[in-house]
Amino acid sequence: MRIEIATDPGSDRPNEDYASAAVPASGQGGSLVVLDGVTPPRGESGCRHSVPWFTARLGGALGELSVSRRDMTLTDILAEAIRRTADTHRQTCDLSHPRTPQATVVVARWDAERVEYLVLSDSVLLVEDEVGGVTALRDDRLDRVPRSSLVSDEVADATVRNKEGGFFTAAADPSVAGRAVTGELPRAGARTLVALTDGATRWVDKFHRGEWPDLFALVRKEGAEALLERVRALEDADEQDRVFLRRSKTHDDATAVYVEL
Repeated sequence: MRIEIATDPGSDRPNEDYASAAVPASGQGGSLVVLDGVTPPRGESGCRHSVPWFTARLGGALGELSVSRRDMTLTDILAEAIRRTADTHRQTCDLSHPRTPQATVVVARWDAERVEYLVLSDSVLLVEDEVGGVTALRDDRLDRVPRSSLVSDEVADATVRNKEGGFFTAAADPSVAGRAVTGELPRAGARTLVALTDGATRWVDKFHRGEWPDLFALVRKEGAEALLERVRALEDADEQDRVFLRRSKTHDDATAVYVEL
């Protein structure tokens, strides 16, 4: 089994992404977790804690539950992880605030028979099948949000986040887990996984350097770190003219996890 994790902050601020991969000592199965913390607009969030504090706790709970509770679905695991994380700060923070710390989510779990997946918001899971085909598993609700509801290309107005007709992220409400895109594949039909935050998917969806199979091939051949280096070079080249970046921040936190089963 080959596992690679690469992550790079988009600025001198702490990285708000989170990534982990776990293989139990038994060697039977494993899981990966990738979160992209949602940077709140300037102003009050109702919480004394940072986004990295939140993603570390939510990601840690997801990693532990995904390998220790094989009896739970990934939807139930996300709900429980959100509940656990909320319990750690509901006495000190206003978790009803629309800007309370939150994150996008990718979780994948595998054993000898199957691969399960869960995707919430705009992070992406790529799956390579037994004949080399690559499929992008996505939650495309944010793509359908009217541009008038976007503060910038990355930040949506709070009126469409975790609301009907908008899109959903993992914050403090466990029921949001039911909004995630989920499914399972036979193990033989999912031989390699690549999980990406939107800082890494810029190679495809902002700079148009290729399609998902091309990004997958790049990570397989050159490694997860090489993808992030390519993205940073493209961002630097477009910083002045902003032909591709437009209203987007120049650099975003970027994470890629590669797992060859």
